[in-house]
Amino acid sequence: MAAPSPPEDLLAQVTQLWSMLDEMAESTPDSYHKFMQQQLEGAKQYCAPPEPHLCLQTHILDPSEKSLFINLCSWKRVPAPISPTNPIPLSAGPLEEVSDKLYSIIDIAYNPTVLQKREENQAEMDQLIRLTLKYVEEHYSLSLSHSYHIATFTLKGSLRRMKQSLRGGPPPAPLVNKNTRNERTLRFVITSSNATLLLNKDVKQSKVHLIEEIASMGLPEEFITPAYELTIVKDANRKPLKIELKVELPEVSSVSECELSISRDDVIVEVPEKYRLQLNLPELVDEEATTATFNKRNGVLLITMPIP
Repeated sequence: MAAPSPPEDLLAQVTQLWSMLDEMAESTPDSYHKFMQQQLEGAKQYCAPPEPHLCLQTHILDPSEKSLFINLCSWKRVPAPISPTNPIPLSAGPLEEVSDKLYSIIDIAYNPTVLQKREENQAEMDQLIRLTLKYVEEHYSLSLSHSYHIATFTLKGSLRRMKQSLRGGPPPAPLVNKNTRNERTLRFVITSSNATLLLNKDVKQSKVHLIEEIASMGLPEEFITPAYELTIVKDANRKPLKIELKVELPEVSSVSECELSISRDDVIVEVPEKYRLQLNLPELVDEEATTATFNKRNGVLLITMPIP
């Protein structure tokens, strides 16, 4: 491997680059403007955060039985495969256990083109999902159920937690089991040409290739758990109709400061750098019909979740 360039050589290269750009700006301003726009657009795409695409639900069979949610995300920072026969890069966060250990969450990101292409072909999407499950089994040393279903919601947990997980930063403390805080974020590739091998042979025979390793750094942020009141509203026959959750947020002045994530069985309320509340719901709810209102006068957030 070649030795790194000494600092003076790097400085000379940077100076030469700036001279070339200055010359381009004077001689061909249109080309200079186009070049700078391309660089800015590339930087913008690289800095764009991951976005939720779909959420898979399956079950961990070993080492302990529990539900597992896998958030498949779209992220432009993950490279697209060079060709159909080349590896498909992915970026994966740590395995995170919810504090009461009822279920675990893993975030996995692919380049947007990988997910968009497979949205048009259900067979290819199923193949990608099963390859993802095989990857999860191997990388996290788990035994998973062979069945899965796509949840009605696109993300389990909060958007902020998912972004921190994939970027290698520490997830919020209340959501993570202490044993997972020192895990590292790894980037792997799965070879698409191995799809048949991976689906038809034992897990130990499949190959997952490491291409880059990124260590998580920093300490978990501290949040205040706000006071709250949860009520199940029932009809005259004692049948549950809806769940009402009142959360006291005295330091919040607008609902725009709140980040709300709701699934069928849990709710997460976050106010960055101030509050965080995560609750498992006593009944399954209709997350699509859920509403939230914020009373500025008394600083109370009211979340109404219909029970289907």
